[in-house]
Amino acid sequence: MSIFETMRVSMSGLTAQRLRMDVIASNIANVDTTRTPEGGPYRRRQVVFTAVPATDSRPSAGGFQRVLAPVDPQSNAGQGVAVTAIRTDPDAVRRVYEPDHPDADEEGFVLRPDIDVITEMTDLLAASRAYEANVTVLNAVKAMASRALTIGRG
Repeated sequence: MSIFETMRVSMSGLTAQRLRMDVIASNIANVDTTRTPEGGPYRRRQVVFTAVPATDSRPSAGGFQRVLAPVDPQSNAGQGVAVTAIRTDPDAVRRVYEPDHPDADEEGFVLRPDIDVITEMTDLLAASRAYEANVTVLNAVKAMASRALTIGRG
């Protein structure tokens, strides 16, 4: 794996974790939202990640083409992470008795999002740590590349 491939893998992690943090922030911001454009209360969302398999870059007439084949059969190194979906939890709703609420049904119940802020904050902390780890990888690769450029200078 080249330095640039390592940087690309780390950048995919940064992008994925940033999106995960955005979705978590949306969940926290909508913890009390009882109306959405789709109708009904806000539903908790979760990001689904998928590992991108190792690929082999081969020259072609128009540049390089990506062929889904292992670079090294002995290596399990992949090519990063991709966000494959943002899933909505259809069951993340709770009924609360609030007869004076404008969204209350005829029995006085309001459908509210069933979002646990503590769980969201824990997920946010994990996403933040993963983001920081990818930044550390990028900084290490950048330092290696910089040192490699100084080898010829004496």
